[in-house]
Amino acid sequence: MSKKKEILSLIDKNSLVFSSQDKLFLFLSSALDADVEQVKKIFYSLLDNGEIFEIRKNKFITIPSHGYVKGEFFGTAKGFGFVKVDGFSDDIFIPANKTMNALDGEMVIVKIMAQSDNGVDGEVVKIYKELENIVGAINIVGGNYFLDPDNNKIPFDLPIVKTGLKLQKNMKVLGKIIRTDKGKIKCAVHEILGFEDDVKALELSIIREHNLFETFPGQVVEAERALPKSVSAAQKKGRLDLTKETIFTIDGADAKDLDDAVSIKKFDNFYELGVHIADVGEYVKQGNVFDEEAYKRGTSVYFPTSVLPMLPKSLSNGICSLNEGVERLTLSCIMKVDFNGKVTDYKICESVIKSVARLTYDEVYAAITDGKLNDKTKNLQKDFLLMRELCDILEENTQKRGALDLEIPEVQFVFDDKGMAVDLTRRERNAAHRLIEDFMVLANETVAHHFNKLGIPFVYRVHEAPTKEKVDGVCDFLKGIAVPYPQVPDNITPAYFQKILDSVENLNTKDVVNKIVLRSMQKAKYANKNLGHFGLALVDYCHFTSPIRRYPDLTIHRIIKEWLHKKGNIDAIRKEELDEFTFEAAEQSSQCERNADYAERDVDDLWKAYLMKDKVGQEFEATISSVTNFGMFVALENTVEGLIKIEDLPDDGYLFFEKQLKLKGASHVFSIGDKVKVVLTNVNLQSRNIDFKIAEN
Repeated sequence: MSKKKEILSLIDKNSLVFSSQDKLFLFLSSALDADVEQVKKIFYSLLDNGEIFEIRKNKFITIPSHGYVKGEFFGTAKGFGFVKVDGFSDDIFIPANKTMNALDGEMVIVKIMAQSDNGVDGEVVKIYKELENIVGAINIVGGNYFLDPDNNKIPFDLPIVKTGLKLQKNMKVLGKIIRTDKGKIKCAVHEILGFEDDVKALELSIIREHNLFETFPGQVVEAERALPKSVSAAQKKGRLDLTKETIFTIDGADAKDLDDAVSIKKFDNFYELGVHIADVGEYVKQGNVFDEEAYKRGTSVYFPTSVLPMLPKSLSNGICSLNEGVERLTLSCIMKVDFNGKVTDYKICESVIKSVARLTYDEVYAAITDGKLNDKTKNLQKDFLLMRELCDILEENTQKRGALDLEIPEVQFVFDDKGMAVDLTRRERNAAHRLIEDFMVLANETVAHHFNKLGIPFVYRVHEAPTKEKVDGVCDFLKGIAVPYPQVPDNITPAYFQKILDSVENLNTKDVVNKIVLRSMQKAKYANKNLGHFGLALVDYCHFTSPIRRYPDLTIHRIIKEWLHKKGNIDAIRKEELDEFTFEAAEQSSQCERNADYAERDVDDLWKAYLMKDKVGQEFEATISSVTNFGMFVALENTVEGLIKIEDLPDDGYLFFEKQLKLKGASHVFSIGDKVKVVLTNVNLQSRNIDFKIAEN
């Protein structure tokens, strides 16, 4: 048992109370036969993570226990809030006078006050992870300066303490949160972002609101100077030399961080597929400054005009990037795949490669569909044909096992040379994207299967099955729009949903059914327990292929390298340590991924609003994408979405039919999926809200 688990066990069993923390630490160090400083470090980390709680002076309990739980606080504009707790089916309701002034997004410990059929009520007793920064606009009242938070779930303005900055009304700023001993909240402004009517300032506000930053701290910049520019002979020692093999990368035209390359051969009864991934772990060692920053960021974040990388450019675009014509260190998964698409054997190893070509999806697509070749692709046509052959086999297998093929439109903005959006289209995925996706999925599955079989702690990409309530909701909706659906089995599978999607493939309800099925799904996440991947219909799955931009990939690369170096001899004590390491990495990475998703969505919505702001009064063809009790959302062909408020609909007295997602008035009925003609009535850049009304005939 690890020291962390031993401390938690001792606290849980003894409800420890001591006259001082020094005596507590002496007791723990003696019981664990451990150094006092080591015990202190672990103990304070448990406090910081809300795993233990000081219920009264020098008396500590574990969380959850004694009616206390921990989770994320979700605020509301009215002051009350909710806390989402892992393992609870319902959120805990927190009355406005029991929040301890917790802010939306903070991590809290809650004492459960009451439980009934109506839900669970609680009281915040500790904020164990506070927000550091807050973004908002300057408001001036009676000569006093306040920050009006951008987050409308924070129901009060924050007084601003004196600052050397010259502040003006409606300025967008970043403030540092200051909590007084009496629980009051103030803020100190430490960065001016611009003004409310400036779209670039609003974009920067979103970035700051999500605690994201474009630059790296000084110690990371300093450490970059020591990075090598090329691979040394010493680094290549003991690695599989693949530098003479035909290996190449396929990425988007604007990609600079090339972390995966492929190779393919065909023999009498099998294909040999090589997936070669940048060995980032060779340079980003656990605990070094690059690793600490990567752990905080968790993922690269992609915006229409920029990327906030997980790693600095000297790593992501430099020594780790699998650039054409230069030697690079890699981890390779080389698979024998029979003509039925089954992996019959594989090798996972450290390697060194030299990419023969940096190719784009469009170049490869032109080569495999139209036979259009250029100087880079003309010598690789045979490889492309083999890739297409294997991809077709893998696609057939994917369909046979019932994996979900949800069509989710991606947005592509067009910007002018001043960095301002001028157009918006749907990003098209082509056959070349499919090739790489299928090969990466196969490598991810193979690596996950290998380590799951070995029983070595790992980080898996998991996707759990939807709840019965969500499945019933899909069926109720299909019934409401008169779309037949198969009887729901006792054990729901992705194949069940795929049958539904296939049945509407040629109907005008296709897009809306896709959306409803997507909404029923649970969100994929990272975990150190293998829970399978529902959407892909796979028992084993991980993220192995993008360590430049995802921390979970980097985490498992370290485990793979340790397993290789120790020739598989990882003892029980080390497995215990890896179990803690993978649990924490999975939790942190999942949280960072959610934050990045929210930030990317908000920035996309901002630029959509910017593109629409000069089109007020214009008519558009739209599809009803969602129906609520307060109105309905409509989506344009270019993916722009906006609200038609119920009071702006023709007729009065609309009834909302939740299961059918329908609004019914005296002479009009509006259902999800209906085509409507709308007029743009209002665009608010600050809130990113877009409003429409039904066009008059």
